[in-house]
Amino acid sequence: MHLRDGHRGPGRRPNGRPNGRPGGRPSGRLNRWPRRLALLCTGLFLLLLGAAAPASAHAALRATDPADGTVLRTAPRQVTLTFTESVGLLTDSFRVYDPTNHRVRTGAAGHASGRADTARVPLPARLAQGTYTVAWRVVSADSHPVSGALTFSVGTRTATVAATAPDTTENPATAALYGIARYLAYLSVALLLGTAAFVAYCRPPRAAPLRAPVLAAAWTLIASTAALFALRAPYEEGTAPARALSPTALARTATTRPGELLLARLALLLLAAAVVLVLRARRTRLPRRATLTVAAAVSVPLALTWSAAEHASAGIQVPLAITSATLHLLAMGTWLGGLAALLRILSRTRALPLSVPVRFSRLALGSVTVLAVTGVYQSWRGLGSWQALTDTTYGRTLLAKLAAVAALLLAAACSRTWTTRMAGARTQTQTQTQVRTTTPARIPEPATGPPLPETPPPPTPTPTPSPSLLLHHLRRSVLAEAAVAAVVLALTTLLTSTVPGRTATETARSTTADAGIPTASVTTIPFDVGTPGGHGKVQITLDPGRVGTCSVQAVVYGPDGGLSTVPELRITLTLPDRRIGPLDTRVTDRGGYWAVDSFTLPLPGTWTMKATVRVSDVDQVTVSAPVRVTR
Repeated sequence: MHLRDGHRGPGRRPNGRPNGRPGGRPSGRLNRWPRRLALLCTGLFLLLLGAAAPASAHAALRATDPADGTVLRTAPRQVTLTFTESVGLLTDSFRVYDPTNHRVRTGAAGHASGRADTARVPLPARLAQGTYTVAWRVVSADSHPVSGALTFSVGTRTATVAATAPDTTENPATAALYGIARYLAYLSVALLLGTAAFVAYCRPPRAAPLRAPVLAAAWTLIASTAALFALRAPYEEGTAPARALSPTALARTATTRPGELLLARLALLLLAAAVVLVLRARRTRLPRRATLTVAAAVSVPLALTWSAAEHASAGIQVPLAITSATLHLLAMGTWLGGLAALLRILSRTRALPLSVPVRFSRLALGSVTVLAVTGVYQSWRGLGSWQALTDTTYGRTLLAKLAAVAALLLAAACSRTWTTRMAGARTQTQTQTQVRTTTPARIPEPATGPPLPETPPPPTPTPTPSPSLLLHHLRRSVLAEAAVAAVVLALTTLLTSTVPGRTATETARSTTADAGIPTASVTTIPFDVGTPGGHGKVQITLDPGRVGTCSVQAVVYGPDGGLSTVPELRITLTLPDRRIGPLDTRVTDRGGYWAVDSFTLPLPGTWTMKATVRVSDVDQVTVSAPVRVTR
C-alpha cells in the first residue's frame, strides 16, 4: 500500500508488492488484523458482561406506606410506594402474601391521583393478624425494571414471615440476552453512522471495501432491535426468554414507550433499506449534499430512539438531556464507526490519497469536542456530586469509561501524529523533486581568462521516510484505537444499566417516610455463649427509630437460622455522650418473640444497645451494637 502521489517507497517493488525490507509487510498478515480485532472486541465484551453485576433499575424506592417492618393496630386499606421518578405498572406489579404464605387477592394496581411516581394497590377490607409480605415490580421511566419487597404486621408480628415469591427476581438468561442485544445495537449503529460520515466527508477513492461491514451492521441492528422488542416483556417481568414468544406479551410491549421507540427504530431502518434498494435498482447516485441531507434525516431520529429511552428521559432537565444524549451518540458513532471504516480502507485499498486520513483526523477532532462537552454535562447530571464519583457504582463505572476514553485519545493522538508525518513526507518529497528539476547544470570553464566562480552544489537531500512504513504505523495506531473503542462501547452499555449517582445519593439520604411516615430501625447482633449450639443472633426493631415513644420487638435466631426460644432476654440502651442509661426496655416473651409496646427514647444520638441472652439456666452472654436515633 502506498500514497497515491507517484512516489514509491523503498519497501516496495515496481509491481507494488512488498519486498523484504523493513518498509513492507506481507499482505496476508495485514488482512488477518481485522479478524483479530473482531475476536479481541468479542472477548473484551464477554469479559465485561461476565464481570458485570445484574442490571439495576434507575427508579429508586423513596417511601412506602405502610413503612417496611411497621406493626399496625388496624389493617391498612392499601399499600403505596413512592419512587424517585415516574414508573410504569405491569399486569402483576404487586403480590401480597399473608402470614401463612398464601397470596392475598387484591385490587388492580394504579397510581395515586396525579402522581406518576407512585404505585398503589388496594387491600381487602379485612386482614387477619400477623405479618404480610408485599413483593413488587415496576418499570422506571428510563425503561429499566425495579423490584423489591417489604413487610408490615397487623396487630402483632408472627413467628414465621412469608417468603418473597421467587419469580419476582431477575431472570439471568433474559437479562444476559437483553444485555447482549443492547451492546450489538450500540456497536452496529456506531458502524452505520460512522461509515456514512466517513464516506461523505473523507471521500475515499473506493467505497466498495465498506459494503460488507455496512450490510453486516445493518442486518445486526435490525436483528438486535427485533430481539430487544421480543425480549422486552420477559425483561420487565423477570421471566424466562420463552415468554418472548407470547402474542399477549408482544401486544403489551407495542403499547409501552420503550416498545414504541423500538418499533420506530425498526421502521426507520426498513425505510432506509428500501430507499437504498430503489436507488441501487435504478443505478441512481445522489449528489453529495443530497446524500448528507438524507443521512442526517435518518441518523438524528435514529439516535433519538436511544436517548428518549435511556437516562436522559428521566430526571432533571429532560429536553436538554435528550438533546445532549442525541449529540453524544451521533458524535460517538461518527468517531468510532469512522475509525472502523478507516481501518477497513487501510487494509483493503492499495492506493490511498493522503487527504482521506487527514480529513478523518479533522472529523475525529470535531467529534471529540462534541463528546467532551456533552459528556461533561451528562456526567454532572448523572452524578450530582463529587462524592458519588467514588461512592456509587455509576461513578466507578464512569471512572472506568473515562480511563478508557483517555487511552482512546492517546491512540488517536498517535494516529494524528503519523498522519502529520505522512503529510510532511509527501511535501518533502515534492520539494526535493522540484529542486532536482530546477537546478542548472554546471557550465564548463573557458580555456582562457579568469576562472568563473563555481556554482555551489545542491543541498544534500534529507532522507525521506518510507510512505509504506508510515502507513504501517498508522494501521497499527488505528487498530489500537478500534480495540479501545470496543471497550468504551462495552462500558457505555454497562453505564446505561446502572443507577445514576444522583438517584443513588438521593435515595440514601431520603428516609422511608414521606409526609411523616415513621421509620423503623432494625439492628442485628450476633451472640455466642461458648457452648455447642449456643450461638445465633438477635434482631431488634425500634419502631420508629427516633426520639419519643416507640415499640421494641426482638426475635432470636438459632445456629440453623431458624427462630429460637430462649428463657430470658434483656435489652437496654445507653447514650454515653450524655451519660444517660442504661435504660431497660423491659421486653417480655410473647410466644416466639419478645416485645414491649411503649418505650421512650429521650434524646437523639448514637446509643449503645445491649442484649443479654440466656440460653440455659447457667449460660448467658451480653452483646452490644450501636444504633442511631434521629429526631
